[in-house]
Formats: sequence, structure tokens, C-alpha cells
Amino acid sequence: MAPRAFFYLITAWIALTLNFVIPRMMPGNAVDQILGRLQGAGPVTPAAIAAIRDAFGLNSHVGILTQYVNYVGDVLHGNLGLSIYYYPSSVTSVIAASLPWTVALVGVSTVLAFAIGTALGVLAGWNRGKRRYDALVPSSTLLSALPYFWVGLVLLTIFATTVHLFPFDGGSSPDITPGWTWSFLGSAAYHAVLPGLTIVISSLGGWLLAMRNMTVTVLSQDYMVLAEGKGLSPRRVLTAYVTKNAVLPSVAGFALALGFVVAGSIVTEVVFGYPGIGDVLYLAVVNRDYPLMQGIFLIITIVVLAANLVADAAYVLLDPRTRGE
Repeated sequence: MAPRAFFYLITAWIALTLNFVIPRMMPGNAVDQILGRLQGAGPVTPAAIAAIRDAFGLNSHVGILTQYVNYVGDVLHGNLGLSIYYYPSSVTSVIAASLPWTVALVGVSTVLAFAIGTALGVLAGWNRGKRRYDALVPSSTLLSALPYFWVGLVLLTIFATTVHLFPFDGGSSPDITPGWTWSFLGSAAYHAVLPGLTIVISSLGGWLLAMRNMTVTVLSQDYMVLAEGKGLSPRRVLTAYVTKNAVLPSVAGFALALGFVVAGSIVTEVVFGYPGIGDVLYLAVVNRDYPLMQGIFLIITIVVLAANLVADAAYVLLDPRTRGE
């Protein structure tokens, strides 16, 4: 695992370096955009311009290498700079305010989709040849082909616009103060039903198909014949042999899927007006908020790398063959 960890550290350093270099290669900079937003407030003094440049780490009197060292030091201390769209708020504070929404919504939805899809996939593979279970294959293929935004719009049309069963947008009721109270948590859960259901419906088919195919593959192995020849019960064969071996690739995929939780389902959050990291990223792109985009992309990269490392460790723990046993 040590070489793997070193590889991920190098990858994280490359991502950090690209995050520093790319914005400085683009025409214009954060200072020009801030000045454009401040034009209506009157003339901006040279001292104010210099202060803004210092705040964004773009002081022309400091060499590029020094800027890079300062940037790396700031990132390591959790300072990702200032946001342009939310100025003078920091990128860290904007991400910290939106990240819990995405982790709660996409994280719970991903776990549900994985659990339901994996269970249905095992049943479909174990009972292959039976009509009602074979019908799950084309159904899951159809679900996998449906784009997130289409599913979200259909759910909004039916349950929010037509029958008014769920709210149209937002993360909670505007008249409830956010906090660890039952009223707020209940309101947040109520508002998360449709976007969460959208994610589950759109990702469920992929888990089902993968687990069904792996179950069928495991059932064709020689050790399955040995297990059945030993007189083990079908339930014992299913749990101890089939599921245990078929779930290994899905576990690795699940770890990676959790890594992409931070990225969120951007389209889903935009469709539902959900205040998560995806909606913030969309606003950052529309308003050319490069520091905020940098910070979000860096967080996504680090989390995905960490998820890859966890997936490697989980695979080694779950499969003795990878340890030479």
C-alpha cells in the first residue's frame, strides 16, 4: 500500500500545481472581475487595487515561485482564497456551507442505490431464467440510460407541480432556522425526497446490472460445483460463496462512488435548486468565479484520490488472493 499512497500524493501535488497554473494562463484575472463588480460604487484607488491583488495572491511585485509557495502553504492551512461571486466571503466558508447538503443528499442516495441495486442484482443472477427476475435486466438497462435531469423533471412535474406532494425547490423551508433541531431536520429530509429519489432511480440500474453479471459469473465457477456437491443448503451457498465473491468489484466501485459524492449530482442540484456543492459550482462557472471553481475542483480531486486509496485497502482486506494467501 505504501507505493500506492506515494502515487496518490504525487497525483494530489500535480492537481494542486495545475490548480495554481491554469488560472494564471487564462486571460483576465480575479482582480479585473472584482473591479468590474465595484465600478458602480465609484472610482477604486490604486491602494485598493493593490490590496485586492494581495488578497488574491496576484501581487506583481512577488515572483511566480514565491506565489506558488504561498499558495501551497495557504492550501495546507485550509485557506483556498476569496470567492469572486460571494466576495468578500472566502472559498473555504462557501464550500463549508454547501458541502454538508451534498454529503447528506448524495451520500445517503448513493448508499441506498448501492444496497438496493446489489440485493436485486444477486436475486436476478441467482434466479436467472425466471421471468420476473429476468425482467429486471431490461428494466435496469432503461434506468441506466435515463439522464438525471430528465428523471428530476418528471418527478417535479408529477409530485411537485401536479399533485403538490413535495416542494418544488430549496433545501428546507425558508421560515425555519438551520440547526440541529427536529423541525429543521424534518424539513431538510422532506425537501431531499425528490432529488434523492432522482439519484437513486438514475444510478440503481448500474449497480443491479453489475451485480447480476458478477453473480452469473461466480455461479459458473468450479468451486460452486464443489459447494453444491458438499450438500450445502442453497441459502448457505448464496451467502457464503456467491454473494461474498460477486460483491468484490461492486465494493471497489462503491468506494469510488462515495468519492464522487463531493462532486455531487450537479444537474440534479441545479434542477431542484438544492443548495449543495453542485449548485455552488454551477453559479461559480456562470459568474466566472475561478477561485471558487479551483477550490471545489481541488476538494473533489483530493476526495476521489482518498476514495481510490480506501477502495484499494478494502479490496486487499476482502480478497485474500490479493495478499498472496
